[in-house]
Amino acid sequence: MACCEVPVAAEDCDGAFTVDSSRVTFGRGCLAEVGDRAGALGLRRVALFSDAGVAKLPIFATTRDSLVAAGIDVVAYTEVHVEPTDASFQDGARFAQEVDPDGYVSLGGGSVIDTCKAANLYTTYPADFLTYVNAPIGEGKPVPGPLKPHIACPTTAGTGSEVTGITIFDLLSLKAKTGIASHALRPTEALVDPDCTASLPPEVVASAGLDVLSHALESYTARPYVRRRAPERPSLRPMSQGANPWSDLGCREALRLLGQYLERAVHDASDSAAREQMMWAATLAGIAFGNAGVHAPHGMAYAVAGLVRDFRPSGYPAHEPLVPHGMAVILNAPSSFRYTAEASPELHLEGARLLGADTQGAGANDAGEVLANELIRIMRAVDIPNGLGGVGYSDDDVVALTEGAHPQQRLLQNAPREMSKPVLADLFRRAMRYW
Repeated sequence: MACCEVPVAAEDCDGAFTVDSSRVTFGRGCLAEVGDRAGALGLRRVALFSDAGVAKLPIFATTRDSLVAAGIDVVAYTEVHVEPTDASFQDGARFAQEVDPDGYVSLGGGSVIDTCKAANLYTTYPADFLTYVNAPIGEGKPVPGPLKPHIACPTTAGTGSEVTGITIFDLLSLKAKTGIASHALRPTEALVDPDCTASLPPEVVASAGLDVLSHALESYTARPYVRRRAPERPSLRPMSQGANPWSDLGCREALRLLGQYLERAVHDASDSAAREQMMWAATLAGIAFGNAGVHAPHGMAYAVAGLVRDFRPSGYPAHEPLVPHGMAVILNAPSSFRYTAEASPELHLEGARLLGADTQGAGANDAGEVLANELIRIMRAVDIPNGLGGVGYSDDDVVALTEGAHPQQRLLQNAPREMSKPVLADLFRRAMRYW
């Protein structure tokens, strides 16, 4: 929709929105540009963050060699924890403090990029760990100023972390995910090279792709920015400002691409066109939710991932239990969108249509069911477990899941309908099994 079609802001609510993003370079082979990009930023000593799996791939050598060829001293950290924790964030920060780089490069999925963001933050502005963590779990204090340059190079088509100011981790003491949100955390540049996803197993492509899908759907159906209370000062306008004309553009195109290419990308690793389109959808959705915010499925997912007991998905490291982030999100999505559809049935129907559902003849009262059924169809097509029960939860866990999700107010307040504890408990129950 165009700006002139935006409704007038409600009383005491915001009448403007802000668009932010990292500088983005997209295209096959662009990873080799990293040395020139770093040099142009004036970097001379770079901390290269990655994980043990990516460090064994040719793309790691491509990145390191490009930096070295540009005359840059490279110190690598490849101990990033998949699905990071407060402890692993602090390990990464200690490394950065020891090597004292003048900039950062991250090569990996969201776990790597998020760990690099945290290392940059706590090295630049040392503080007790919970100082910057989102309230009410942490103190939620603002980042004091700009961070050092960070070039993010994603290797999965999923989290969008390369273009957002958000970093997510498991807080071990609470067995729940939380995060830090600040404009300062957004990487300086993103090099989005579709070739980086060529070796991903189908399970990772599916989980990451469904994270993209939920980024787009949640941002598209989030509470509109004109219904969010205006900040005390314009500089305090949050990143999760609500759905807006800019985010809507990215969400719609990302959903259209997902409807066409997600299943192809999962089932055929040789389908380079599908993998490339998924990478572009992830970039679009990342910029969109970085300027609008997600809501209930993500807020609920933090508890699902944090309370995992013994689920070990194929395609991921098997040394510890894990519910991958995208999987944890999409397991809540059909239940959540059935509930939120009442607030904006036309947007929920449009989301379903863009994904490929037949919405002809569907009315406002059908919107939640139509969208939920399309999500369930996609989940089954890419072999996602059957609801929360498929990853080890039961009705006996609803209270713990609710208590873990309710503190995620930064996300839940962005939902178009109230997300009280009784509502969350009902949504978790309805997410236990879908077919």
